[in-house]
Amino acid sequence: MILADQKILNRIHIIREQKVMLDNDLAELYGVETRRLNEQVKRNCKRFPADFMFQLSMKQYEVLMSQFATSNWGGRRKLPYAFTEQGVAMLSSILNNDTAIEVNIRIIRVFTRIREFALTNKDISLQLSKLEKGIKGNSQDIQNIFVVLRELIEKKSRPLPRNKIGFKYYD
Repeated sequence: MILADQKILNRIHIIREQKVMLDNDLAELYGVETRRLNEQVKRNCKRFPADFMFQLSMKQYEVLMSQFATSNWGGRRKLPYAFTEQGVAMLSSILNNDTAIEVNIRIIRVFTRIREFALTNKDISLQLSKLEKGIKGNSQDIQNIFVVLRELIEKKSRPLPRNKIGFKYYD
């Protein structure tokens, strides 16, 4: 089963300042029941320290529930477990069916892209901050930036001549 990355991305939540996925979302993606997933985790509890997995508090659960217009989690008797990226990776060692392995690889790739995106944006912000600090005393740098920006804008406004496509008529 091929999952869209967006479907995985939509199931990643920020809880306790960490990017996590909930047990019921993971179980659905893996094609198993939530209770079966949690049974496997409990049987292998040494593989899931607190920085890999934690159980939500009632307040966190209520806040999470309030983010959804309608509840599709009806009937939960226990608070859900949240798995960090490392916890999701560890799940691959206890869930051995082909679907779980394929889904796990996709989830880890999405987490990796999120981290790369965050680092890239941080680098750009740092470079802009350095540029801004350096420009304050030098108006020539600002003028150079505007010259380059104008050239880029003009280049876009003057498209390159293209050969006409279609049928040619000869007289």
